[in-house]
Amino acid sequence: MSVDTDVAIVGAGPYGLSIAAHLSHHGVKHRVLGRPMHLWIAHMPKGMLLKSEGFASSLHDFEGSFPLRRFCAERGVPYADLGAPVPLELFAAYGLAFQKRYVPQLDSRALTALDTADDVFRLQLDDGSTFSARRVVLAVGIEHFAHLPDELACLPSALCSHSGGVDVTAFTGRNVTVVGAGASAVDMAALLHEQGANVTIIARGDRLRMHGQMQLPRPLWQRLSRPVSPIGPSWSSCFFAGAPNLFRLLPQATRLRLVKSHLGPAGGWFMRERIFGRVPILTNHRLREAEPSAEGVILRFATPDGSIREWVTQHVIAATGYRIDIRRLLFLNAELLAQIRTIGDAPSLSSHFESSLPGLYFVGPASANSFGPVMRFAAGAKFTAHRLGKHLAADAIGRTSRPAMELSHQPPLGSDRTSPLASLPDQHTSGKVA
Repeated sequence: MSVDTDVAIVGAGPYGLSIAAHLSHHGVKHRVLGRPMHLWIAHMPKGMLLKSEGFASSLHDFEGSFPLRRFCAERGVPYADLGAPVPLELFAAYGLAFQKRYVPQLDSRALTALDTADDVFRLQLDDGSTFSARRVVLAVGIEHFAHLPDELACLPSALCSHSGGVDVTAFTGRNVTVVGAGASAVDMAALLHEQGANVTIIARGDRLRMHGQMQLPRPLWQRLSRPVSPIGPSWSSCFFAGAPNLFRLLPQATRLRLVKSHLGPAGGWFMRERIFGRVPILTNHRLREAEPSAEGVILRFATPDGSIREWVTQHVIAATGYRIDIRRLLFLNAELLAQIRTIGDAPSLSSHFESSLPGLYFVGPASANSFGPVMRFAAGAKFTAHRLGKHLAADAIGRTSRPAMELSHQPPLGSDRTSPLASLPDQHTSGKVA
């Protein structure tokens, strides 16, 4: 069967674009599907600031020659490695510039169906066309995995939205309730307030947590006790960011606990003055049910004293995060899903991001249960692109050289083809790692 390309990358965010840049460096034939930086442009609120520091907000070509720092310098945009929050619009513009420089062959069509036969994948696109690839990398980010609590699932979209993709300008002058306590809740509430909405945050925890501002320059004792990493200052964050391959070797229960607990819900330090004293915050309120009403929505919360409190609002925004569940990737049919082993609802991956379905790879947040918390951040793209790019390049070289090697191993005419040596597999032709 003829194959159109060696590798198909599905997704054109920081992970997909970085991997593509590495494959170009290695000379691996590939195609990239998706709209560039789509999650950041279409699913993040305008005016948002990234929690990651400037030095940790870059995409990654093989030589590291086009970090965010260089992009800002070329355009005369203020930049700092530490202490200067990166605006969403700046990060998106940088990603688009990276794409034009390193992935000019981008195909903006979307994948609608994926199938496999004879070790080759068939990809169907949203215009009905198809092509084939030997390997598929799913760099789909989080946009498929928005989590809406069951208590809010009964509400129509006119009354309830997930924080991903909300246009805050649509709520000027309206009464809005944000349910949640993490960065999405904080950012959304601040932006709504500044847009003229009457907004309240309601959280089940005892307080709204915010990251502390880093003292600059950092005293020696802070540098020793809480060293800086791409995902935050601490020794544990340094380990998670610097050694995803070692994190993968931890017991599964330990990995799941660390992924769930490390860097819990919290707003960026720069949001303090935009929230506290400006936006009402109700804590220790656990959502029990919701129903439409003449005024909009009635929310019922359980409070610490055991009573139920009713809250009426015109619109609810669920800033309730994202939960990886590969069953929500509608282009994966039931037959493919049955072949993919999972950890929870996320794929179980090899040391090179390969799932139990040979040739199918998952990167980004979908790989966090295997490689750790850094995969929830753009900073994880560096390790991923280097490791997976090198692996896929070796895989392509191995397949290219296989026919000649197999020919050289053919026994001479008249030899005994039933020799035990003749039945051994060729150990030198596979670039794949189980």
